[in-house]
Amino acid sequence: MNLLDYLPGVPDFPKPGILFRDISPLLANPVAFKEAIAKLYELAQSFDYTHILGIESRGFIFGAALAHHAHKGLALARKPNKLPLASHREFYGLEYGQDSLEIQKSTLPNNAQVLLLDDVLATGGTLIAADKLLRNAGFTVCGAITLLEIGALNGSAILNEHGIPNKSVLIS
Repeated sequence: MNLLDYLPGVPDFPKPGILFRDISPLLANPVAFKEAIAKLYELAQSFDYTHILGIESRGFIFGAALAHHAHKGLALARKPNKLPLASHREFYGLEYGQDSLEIQKSTLPNNAQVLLLDDVLATGGTLIAADKLLRNAGFTVCGAITLLEIGALNGSAILNEHGIPNKSVLIS
């Protein structure tokens, strides 16, 4: 099964020059979604982790399914002002602007070994911010996995430069 067939590109979204990958067809097909989680699980096995950090919002979907499949804990990196308790925050740049991620201070145990998970790796900004967020909060990040890497943007090499081992199921 070619999972890329279930991730159509939407040109010029959310702004001109960006090719947005729509995960909706993959999620709507139970066979493709199951295959995607199985492939992510295969990648995850090469990391020593106790928890998965799903990055808002599409990383939540894959993170929850993978955490269930792998019998691991799940933490969520949220967009600003979504969490009710004291939180850590990290700002980062996007291909089309700036944003930040937050995690509630009480979410993870002190000895957590965290695997970062997002749906798409573009320039690596979001995953680098998640890595900084967790490290600044005192946690250990063991690596990052994504469903799809946009190869032309060299996100994997950028993550490697930041000391973040990473793997992707697909590269387009």
